[in-house]
Amino acid sequence: MAAMIVDKRDEKIIHLIRPDVQKMQTSHVPPSRGMIKLDARENPYTWPAYLRGEWLEEMQAVSLNRYPDPESTDLKARLRQVFDIPHNMELMLGNGSDELIQIISLAMRGAGRKVLAAVPAFSRFQMISAYAGMEFVGVPLNEEDFSLNMPAMLAAVKQHQPIVTYLASPNNPTGNIYTRDEIAQLLGATHGLVVVDESYFGFSGESMMSQLACYDNLLVMRSLSKMGLAGLRLGYLMGNPRWINQINNLRLPFNINTLTQFTAEFALNYFDVFEEQIEQVRRDRVWVAENISRLKGVEVFPSEANFILFRVAKGRANAVDAALRQKGILLRNLSDESPLLRDCLRVTVGKPSENVAFISALTSSV
Repeated sequence: MAAMIVDKRDEKIIHLIRPDVQKMQTSHVPPSRGMIKLDARENPYTWPAYLRGEWLEEMQAVSLNRYPDPESTDLKARLRQVFDIPHNMELMLGNGSDELIQIISLAMRGAGRKVLAAVPAFSRFQMISAYAGMEFVGVPLNEEDFSLNMPAMLAAVKQHQPIVTYLASPNNPTGNIYTRDEIAQLLGATHGLVVVDESYFGFSGESMMSQLACYDNLLVMRSLSKMGLAGLRLGYLMGNPRWINQINNLRLPFNINTLTQFTAEFALNYFDVFEEQIEQVRRDRVWVAENISRLKGVEVFPSEANFILFRVAKGRANAVDAALRQKGILLRNLSDESPLLRDCLRVTVGKPSENVAFISALTSSV
């Protein structure tokens, strides 16, 4: 076989770029034009017309020729008020939770240091740990219900001494929550940092925020994306000022742009609108889950998030996914991402009409 010819310009890239980076693959986002988009865990509702009009009118006063407030002072004050963040806890903002995970990883990285998470979980935990050059240790959830395997988690903490442990509750992609007692056990077992990702807090109502003062190694991370502001890319991290102030040293100035600061603060002034949308999704989640569960050979897993994980007949996930796409329904096929997710698909709860279309398409596809 003839040897592969490498362009001399590529030789320099191959020599200089980290080998592990060269092996990485970027996430693929499937095209969604013309589809009912139920793959990305987004709020399906847009803003009411009166709210869009007021937002556009007030935005005319925003000074785009000036740099944004590097500390997002007004926005942080509004976040504290709306979400009742303890006054003695510090707050740090990121360009989505992705940037917050990245900053945490950069702050905690070091030779031989490890990151731990229960898996399957949010893919960025592992991906960004690799970017930072840290070993990722994934502890499988219990197969029957995706609950935490506490003996295995505690054993892994003892063996690997992770510098950071991530727990997403509700968990993506499984939708279940972890109990306060389970999280407390892990907090007590590790000398490292425990970051609880509560991106789907609005759909569950369960939070560790009230426990921040009780543990000196706990941080709570949230996002406004699932509330209905995914396009703004705004996440926030809460915890003891000693932790946040150190991590904040690695945050680049002006990471939250002027339009995001203005729009998020504006939206939070109308938080009741988004609460109504979230409550509608919660109600529709029940309807969608009940209708999926009526289908023969389909298993539905309980969810406290804005999506539902379900398992189809053995070996049928790819065929069902393809059939749904043919019918204009886009969801997430997770079957090849983890042994625990074999034959599993994840659907975001949409508008009532979208949910009806999804159930109709699924009924004729399984």
